[in-house]
Amino acid sequence: MAESVRVDAWLWAVRVYKTRSAATTACRAGHVRVNGERVKAAQAVRPGDELRVRIAGFDRTLIVRQPIAKRVGAAIAATAMEDRTPPREPAPKFAQRDRGAGRPTKRERREIDRLRGREL
Repeated sequence: MAESVRVDAWLWAVRVYKTRSAATTACRAGHVRVNGERVKAAQAVRPGDELRVRIAGFDRTLIVRQPIAKRVGAAIAATAMEDRTPPREPAPKFAQRDRGAGRPTKRERREIDRLRGREL
């Protein structure tokens, strides 16, 4: 087993990114940090390294437990990393009309506008 592995290969192997090229692109864009430093795709990661990965506008904090270079099953991938990402805030809830309720009446439209802060 390898002692270290490329960061883009590891991110792909543990299923953080769907493709290795997506992981490489994220490294080039500066969305991947190893121990606080921005890294290139070829940077080696070792057990104990902390990765901060920006995905879809959110940061994930991962700790390397096992360096793997080939894509493996989800159960093995979960043991190869430790996810220390803090829980996200719940998304604000918006009122929704029931499906099949038809178009809102004039009164309902005014209430919707008032809720959304678009009062006239």
